[in-house]
Amino acid sequence: MATLHLPERLTHQEASACLAQLTRDLPAAGAVALDASALTQFDSSALAVLLACQRAAQARGCVLQVLGLPPKAQQLAKVYGVAPWL
Repeated sequence: MATLHLPERLTHQEASACLAQLTRDLPAAGAVALDASALTQFDSSALAVLLACQRAAQARGCVLQVLGLPPKAQQLAKVYGVAPWL
């Protein structure tokens, strides 16, 4: 299984570049882990990046599993109603 990593900081300012890098690094197919354990500074843009990665992975025939999502990010995902998709 390939593993991709989120950066320590993922806010609106970094979201576009981070998403571009993650989608470039997605394999053509198969299982992919997205390690979010380094994430310490983030806003709702981090959730948008995660959801966009999920869509990009599905489009390539990949199964993306988010690992190590910090509790505060999990809470934010619940507030926005997107937790089931992460």
